[in-house]
Amino acid sequence: MRTALTILAILAIGTVYSPIAFSESTDSAASDAAAHKAHEAYVKAINSNNLEILLEMLTDDVVFMAAHAKPFVGKAAVRPWLEGYLKAYKTNWDKPVQEFVVNGEWAFERYSYKSTDTPLAGGDPIVDTGWGFVVYHRDADGKWRVTRGGRTILR
Repeated sequence: MRTALTILAILAIGTVYSPIAFSESTDSAASDAAAHKAHEAYVKAINSNNLEILLEMLTDDVVFMAAHAKPFVGKAAVRPWLEGYLKAYKTNWDKPVQEFVVNGEWAFERYSYKSTDTPLAGGDPIVDTGWGFVVYHRDADGKWRVTRGGRTILR
């Protein structure tokens, strides 16, 4: 009996520490880290105030639900909205992550934010605060992009 338990323990340890199991956990950890970096890249893209850099962070089928507006469905619909926004304001966002979950090719983020929009035509900055939700997807090229997003405004 003792020999059988020893063999089972050795097999269990061998399975856990096998190259395949180690490779899968390493791949998962690398994927999780890349997903978390997508948040940083997204905030950097927003704060770049550059339309093309920001659009590169979005999937073609992105859906945005901005406060006080109907949903924008698809990158083609988002482009003119963002273009108008970036022509009117220099923006800066602080988006601390409240929760971040990665599951395969999908990542889900809940965040708080403070945005400061300074009118390019002059005038006082507009400061908003609120909460938001972003869904990231790892595309075929391996890059994590925003596929869904929505936010509230608390002010």
